[in-house]
Amino acid sequence: MKIYVEGGSKGDLASKCRKGFREFFEHAGISDSMPRVVAAGGRQQAYDMFCTASRMGEEAMLLVDSETAVESACEPEEDRSTWKPWLHLSKRAGDEWQRPPGAEDMHCHLMVECMENWFLADKDALARYYGQHFRKNALPANTQIEKVPKRDVLRGLASATRDCPKGGYSKGGHSFDILASLNPELVRIASPWAARLLDALT
Repeated sequence: MKIYVEGGSKGDLASKCRKGFREFFEHAGISDSMPRVVAAGGRQQAYDMFCTASRMGEEAMLLVDSETAVESACEPEEDRSTWKPWLHLSKRAGDEWQRPPGAEDMHCHLMVECMENWFLADKDALARYYGQHFRKNALPANTQIEKVPKRDVLRGLASATRDCPKGGYSKGGHSFDILASLNPELVRIASPWAARLLDALT
């Protein structure tokens, strides 16, 4: 199984992306079914690579940010296999992606609205990573992390980390190290879409 991930691109950043997701999955108890993480770079590249793999009959998944709120019903008690990520991506301006032949909705997974939303599920991990002068109270307080707009997540991270020795939050420099440090169970509880991904992998 390959999972084509939005993130990373070349060299060290791609390596950090692969390592971050791999360690996050390992901490979630995924070992025998560990996918091969492909750091695709931009979201369009991830989609294009997934489409190629799908046409070739490879076993593959796509993991990208939703970028905006997901309109389709996604209540935690629902059967997550019925959710429609391809519908969201087909309607989102700037994507307008069509589901490739042979692909199903369970082959597509969303980080809602972006990977950084997951960080809000484990603020203690952020505090450990940044250390001195980290301002946890600057982060969005909403525990329904998928309802926090992307802009508010990124603004909150920038504000919480601006005085830290590591420097302000860096999407490339810090993001994948933070991902590897998260408690996946906290992310699973806070993010139904993350739970859907982890359930699919296990």
